[in-house]
Amino acid sequence: MNGAEFVPLSLPPMVIGTCAAMACALPGNFLLLRRQALIGDAISHVVLPGIVVAFILTGVISTWPMMIGAAGAALVAVLLIEAIRRLGRIEPGAAMGVVFTTMFAGGVLLLEQSDTSSVHLDVEHALYGNLESLIWLDATGWSSLFDLQALAGLPSELTRMAAVLGLTSLFTGIFWRALKISTFDEGFAQAVGIKTTPLGLALVVVAAVAAVAAFDAVGSIIVIAMFICPPAAARMMTNRLERQVAWSLVFAALSAIAGYVLAGYGPLWLGLSDAVSAAGMIATISGVILALAAIFGPCRTRAGAPAGV
Repeated sequence: MNGAEFVPLSLPPMVIGTCAAMACALPGNFLLLRRQALIGDAISHVVLPGIVVAFILTGVISTWPMMIGAAGAALVAVLLIEAIRRLGRIEPGAAMGVVFTTMFAGGVLLLEQSDTSSVHLDVEHALYGNLESLIWLDATGWSSLFDLQALAGLPSELTRMAAVLGLTSLFTGIFWRALKISTFDEGFAQAVGIKTTPLGLALVVVAAVAAVAAFDAVGSIIVIAMFICPPAAARMMTNRLERQVAWSLVFAALSAIAGYVLAGYGPLWLGLSDAVSAAGMIATISGVILALAAIFGPCRTRAGAPAGV
């Protein structure tokens, strides 16, 4: 594939997928070490009914209505979990599982009953996203990267995901010390004046922002995989937090790029005629990387213990 084909057809989806994967992996590192990795899974399930309701009320797919809808759905989920836990007297994990799966199923039912023919919002896109369709129509080749007029036609998802990646990076950089201390020793963090409860809430909010922003472009499958797989694989490569975060970003980018390429060309190399889902292949590659790290990673025997500071 030459530049005239690669730049408009493949470069934007690869960049969007990479930004989404890295934006989810960054907060995923701290959620993993805090033993809250399934919060990323929970967020990706909970946001669906909120996004669908926001679309039904406004008739458009826009960032702020989506965020407000997702936040409202998260609040409802918290209230339902607490109610089930108290009234049913069951442990929190079981209550979370019931609420998250029920809300996701409700979101799917709402999608099936809604008129979403004019936008990229249906059951298929909720699961797999629309990564393959995010092409750059104004690009003519590599020279378009330096053409301001052509750059104005970039897919809006690319700008959004780049901004969210910048937000998660900024949050991680500003609160690095507080996040590191509170992750490994919450008691000590409170003793030195770190507000651990607001910081933990802010971490979940940042993860939710990344999940919501990525949802329309890459779907829930990639969001779930990227919150867990790259950080978990990185944890098996090192006992240092700084290196773990770096490894997770490398694994996230590698999963996105290799997954997108293999989704389009892998079946052709095997003699098949049709491509496969880019989102599914990206998640699969991230799982393969995790499996390889579990087998060959130098720190795999201590992966259950916290990383070093």
